[in-house]
Amino acid sequence: MTKMTRIAGMAMALFVATTGAALATPSTQIWIPSTDIQPYKVVHLNIDNYFRASGVGKASGDPARRDANVMDIGPTVGILPFDKVQMEVGFDYLAIANEPNDNHPFSGNFKLGTPEDSLFKYSPALAVGMYNIGTTGSAGNAPLVTSGMNIAYALAAKTLPEMGKVPSLGRISAGYYRGAKGALIDANNPAKSANEGVLLSWDRTMTEISDKLWMAVDYQGGNNVMGALNLGASWAFSKNVSVIFAYDIYKEKALAGNNTFTTQLDINFP
Repeated sequence: MTKMTRIAGMAMALFVATTGAALATPSTQIWIPSTDIQPYKVVHLNIDNYFRASGVGKASGDPARRDANVMDIGPTVGILPFDKVQMEVGFDYLAIANEPNDNHPFSGNFKLGTPEDSLFKYSPALAVGMYNIGTTGSAGNAPLVTSGMNIAYALAAKTLPEMGKVPSLGRISAGYYRGAKGALIDANNPAKSANEGVLLSWDRTMTEISDKLWMAVDYQGGNNVMGALNLGASWAFSKNVSVIFAYDIYKEKALAGNNTFTTQLDINFP
């Protein structure tokens, strides 16, 4: 998408303010992508809901108007039969109960990577991919956002080693992303793009309590609609079914809206 003029940027800011944050999900931590990749032929279904923690309309600018909740559902499937090089592809249907975005609710994602220790001993997990892939055209007078962010990213992750009787403190992930200039604008200057930033996370299975309990904190940088800090935990009800419960703190509420509580149901087939 070409660089916007100041007038177009102002229109973009108003549009994003009515949509709130949105994420078409590859395999993730809570909000950001992870280096995890679905195994070959395993179909993963995510059903994610984001409920506003407050009724005051930060994105709309109208205290009497509640920022929209967000619902996202979509499958992801592993497509490579290799141990050291893995790949997943998927798509999402995302609803924000707001026009014009819901006229274009579908977006795609893919990820290619390699797990820890696969390249050499102690090598980190590595992953590259894209999400929120879609048209960068317009709907009416407003550019498309959620289906046209076209965010590309690269990540590395390493599980911290055990030290004697001290168990591993978990896994650390770090990376960077870059998206479409027209979709990821600066919260403080609508004529300027803010389409890149860091990706950081910590996660750990809390084996001292239960092998079914997992906790994570992740962060996506950037003065744009995607910038957020997220804290949460997951409980595995069975080998193939788990639910994440988390709280999402949006960096730029004028764009993303109020903070949200999220529930993310994850189901693997078979």
